[in-house]
Amino acid sequence: MSQKIITLIAFLLLTVATARAQQPAPDQLGESFFSPELVMQHQQTIGLTDQQKTFFKTELRKAQMRFTELQWQLSDESEKLVALVKQEAVDEQAVLAQLDKVLNAEREIKRTQLSLVIQIRNNLTPEQRARLTELKRGK
Repeated sequence: MSQKIITLIAFLLLTVATARAQQPAPDQLGESFFSPELVMQHQQTIGLTDQQKTFFKTELRKAQMRFTELQWQLSDESEKLVALVKQEAVDEQAVLAQLDKVLNAEREIKRTQLSLVIQIRNNLTPEQRARLTELKRGK
């Protein structure tokens, strides 16, 4: 094979691989859960009981308070990180230690989000979950 053909094949393979990598993968984790907004929007459609509504309201309030706390923490730690990298001589160890604090705050936010949607899912009946799944898919 000539060098041009080999180069063209390599380019095409690289292009295909890059295109595949850029396509968003389905959110398999997200498909298993329901956002608080979805549940609230369809509370009558899915037949939420008063007990379920009270539970969801309580858990949402707790989560919102925690999110606010974590957002403040994330903002503070991010601001400190930016200050460190703007210095004339960047201290790599200090920046990496501060990055760990930022990543830990982000991790806690995601953990709190996942905990909330797990609680929501676990407090819905199988029928309510099935109906919400249909609503998510636009049926």
